[in-house]
Amino acid sequence: MEINDKSEVTEYKPSQKRYESMIYNRTGKSGVLLPAISLGLWHNFGFVDNLQNGRDIIRCAFDLGITHFDLANNYGPPYGSAEKNFGIILKEDFKNYRDELFIATKAGYDMWPGPYGNFGSRKYLMASIDQSLKRMRLDYVDVFYHHRPDTKTPLEETMVALADIVRQGKALYVGISNYKLEETQQAASLLKELNVPFILHQARYSMFDCWVEDGLLDTLEKNGVGCIAFSPLAQGMLTDKYLNGIPNDSRAAKSLSYLNTDTVYSNIEKIRKLNVMAKERNQKLSQMAIAWILRQPAVASVLLGASSANQLKENVKALNNLEFSNEELKLIDAIVS
Repeated sequence: MEINDKSEVTEYKPSQKRYESMIYNRTGKSGVLLPAISLGLWHNFGFVDNLQNGRDIIRCAFDLGITHFDLANNYGPPYGSAEKNFGIILKEDFKNYRDELFIATKAGYDMWPGPYGNFGSRKYLMASIDQSLKRMRLDYVDVFYHHRPDTKTPLEETMVALADIVRQGKALYVGISNYKLEETQQAASLLKELNVPFILHQARYSMFDCWVEDGLLDTLEKNGVGCIAFSPLAQGMLTDKYLNGIPNDSRAAKSLSYLNTDTVYSNIEKIRKLNVMAKERNQKLSQMAIAWILRQPAVASVLLGASSANQLKENVKALNNLEFSNEELKLIDAIVS
């Protein structure tokens, strides 16, 4: 499983210019600065994927100034394999750069069989962080998230577990993901009482999914918590992939649970109109979609996946044009509404 073909693998030496062009945003009221674009390892880093390609993407990310890498216990497939592959790449390339990296993992979704491998119990979270650290070959992660709300476990139990994970030195900060507004406020209040650094809420946010604007971003700002947006490209709809139909190798063609052909076809006219607007801004649609999210002061970072280093490079170019006129914002609202 190690990357050990020395005939093909060269020693990695990061770009000395890696911090010159990336934008870094403060995360809530914490001391943490995150790159405006972070790399998510949800797809393309499991055992079913090409490990060298994943290595090339992570190397490229760091060379671009991306210091934040986001994982979860069940990323793969199979579950756990993204963390394990990430651990291999860290050992091979980044053992001397750990203190320059901000690494996140999560627990909350289905991970192992039986009653203790899911949701938000203390039992599950404590076991999960230990497993994740072992797979990634780390002593600690920078932030550990509860991945989704658990309506059957008392929120106090979940938050105390997160607090204890920090106190045990297994994470520096805590976060939550997929929590709605009221749940977020309750979590923030509990973590404040526990005196635990709660710095991030990871939420789905794109031009096609703006629910965070209905109070959540305000709640996060009030509590000194930053937002990191996932699925900013609406699973690929906010790119040029579907402008002329549905490619056979696309996510929509595979009818995955989070994207199918009906969803694409119902949004195709909006996608085409947004693409015209992006061209007028001298951007790709994906770049405009990323910039549009980063206009929000509460958003510390946009979390992107990547299937290749070149794709990542193209999307990072979104940072070259982050400004929107009032007329552009009104037009976007009119198109997506």
